[in-house]
Amino acid sequence: MTSHLIPDLLRTRAASAPDAVCCAMDDEVYTYADMDRRSDRVAAGLAALGIGPGERVATLAPNRSELLELFYGVAKSGAAQVPLNAYLKGEFLLHQLRQSRSGVLVTDTSGREALEPIRDQLPGLRTVVMLDETGAAEISYQSLRETTGPPPDIALTAADTMSILYTSGTTGLPKGCVASHGYYLRSARLIGDALEIDDTDVLLAGLPLFHAGARLVTVTMPLVFGIPAYLQGTFSASGYFPRAREVGATVMIAVGAMGAAILATEPGPADRDHSVRRIMCAPLTLESQQIFRERFGVEPWVDVFGQTECMPTTLTPLSSDRRDPKGCGIPAPDLEVALLDEDGNALEGEAEGEICIRPRVPHAMFDGYFEQPAATQEAFRGLWYHTGDFGRRLPSGALAFVDRLKDCLRRRGENISSFEVEQAINHHPAVVESAVHAVPSPLGEDDLKACLVVREPVEPAELFDFFKNSLPYFAIPRYIEFLDELPRNGVGRVLKHKLRDVGTGGNTIDFKELNLSVARDERR
Repeated sequence: MTSHLIPDLLRTRAASAPDAVCCAMDDEVYTYADMDRRSDRVAAGLAALGIGPGERVATLAPNRSELLELFYGVAKSGAAQVPLNAYLKGEFLLHQLRQSRSGVLVTDTSGREALEPIRDQLPGLRTVVMLDETGAAEISYQSLRETTGPPPDIALTAADTMSILYTSGTTGLPKGCVASHGYYLRSARLIGDALEIDDTDVLLAGLPLFHAGARLVTVTMPLVFGIPAYLQGTFSASGYFPRAREVGATVMIAVGAMGAAILATEPGPADRDHSVRRIMCAPLTLESQQIFRERFGVEPWVDVFGQTECMPTTLTPLSSDRRDPKGCGIPAPDLEVALLDEDGNALEGEAEGEICIRPRVPHAMFDGYFEQPAATQEAFRGLWYHTGDFGRRLPSGALAFVDRLKDCLRRRGENISSFEVEQAINHHPAVVESAVHAVPSPLGEDDLKACLVVREPVEPAELFDFFKNSLPYFAIPRYIEFLDELPRNGVGRVLKHKLRDVGTGGNTIDFKELNLSVARDERR
C-alpha cells in the first residue's frame, strides 16, 4: 500500500480493515474506523475555527489519547502541527509559541498554568483549546469532537508541511524543523523495512508524542505497515515487558536512556515470558546489547542514527550481514552521507569528521528551519547539511557516533540547549552570567552543571527554587559552582572545555546531596 499523505493512508486502512486496531494509548484503543471518524470530527472542528492550510496548531500536554486524534485531525485540516515538549515553561515556552506563530494551542490544566504568565506576549495566539476543564475564554476539546458536517476537503501533496518540530538549540535558541508528509512517510518506511516489520507484528512504545522519534516511528510507521501500535501514557521501566506481554507485542521502540532503565530493573523469572523479538534502542553499549539478548531473549537493534532534521541518516537492516555492533549503521539509501573536515573536504577510509548529508530524492529530510532562512543556509553550507555531530567510519563501512560538535546536552532522553538554560538562569537577579555544560551521569547520557558568576551571595536552595520555577525539570542543573569569572579566550568566548575539565571537582555543589529535587508530581 502506497500513499504520499497520512490522511489518505488512514482512510484507506479504515476502508479495508475498519475493525483492526490502529493504535492505543494505555487503555484507550482505536480501530482504524474509530480513528478515521474521530479525526474527521477534529478536522471539521478546526475548520470551523478558521484553521486550515498555512495555519499552525500547537499542542502542549504529556501523552494522552487526544494527541493521537489530533495527529490525524490536524493533518486532515491541512494545518501544520507544532508538538511542544509538555514540560516547557517560561522563556522556553514563549520562544517556541512565538517563533512558530501558532494561532491555536491545545493544552491541559498544567499547560494553561504555564501559558498564563506569557499569554500577553503572544498576540498571534487566537485560540486556546482545553483538554481538561474549560474557562470562559477557552474552547473545549470535546466541542471539536462533537462538530458535525464533513471534514474539510483539502488538496494536499507530499511536499506540504505535516509539522514543525523544535530541536534543542545549540549556540542559539531552538529552531523549528519543517517536516513534510513525504518526510514522515519516508522515515516510517525506512525504519520499518530495517526492523523487518510485517503484518503479524504488534508494536509497543513509550516515547513522548512531542518527540520526532515518536511521531515518525511509533505513530506513522505502524500506520504505513498496518500493524497495531500500543503506546504508553508514561514510560515505566519495570512495566515495559509486562505491558508487552499483555498486548502481545513483538517489537518495542525505546531510546538509550529507556533501555538503560529497563536493564536496571530487578531480574525475574518472567523476563522471557513475552513475544518480543526485537527492540529498537539506540545507543546501547556492547555489554548492554548482550544483556538484552541473554536476559530478555530480545535482539536489540542499535544500527541507526538520525536527528529531527533527518531520521534516519544511517541504518543497517536487522538481518543484514553488514551490521556492526560498534556502529550506528550505513548511509540510508536515499542519502549521500560524508565525513567532512573543518574545511569541508570529504574524508575517505577509516576517518573521523563531521557527519554531513544531502538527499538523493525529495522528502528524504526536513525542508529547512521555519522562517529562519539564514539558519537554514548556514546548516546547508557547501551544499551539505551539517549535522553538528562527529562520526567515525569503521572498517565495516558503518559509521560510529563519536561526539556532539554542537554545544548541546542530552539528559533523560531530552536534548537540551545550554544556551537556552543559560538565558533562563541569567534572569535571576543575583546572576551576572552563567555557563552550562555536561558532566558524566551515573545513569548514562549527561548531567548538567551551571557555573555562575554572581553579584551577591545566593543560597543554593534559593537558586534551586528559581530553577524549579523557570526551567523544565529535565533542564535543571544537578550541580552548580560559583566562580569569580568564567574562563574566556582572546575574543571573549567562554572556554567550556576548561569548565568540563574541572567536572564535579573544585567547589561544586550537588543539589542531590542537599536533598533538592523535583518530585514526579511537580514536574509540570
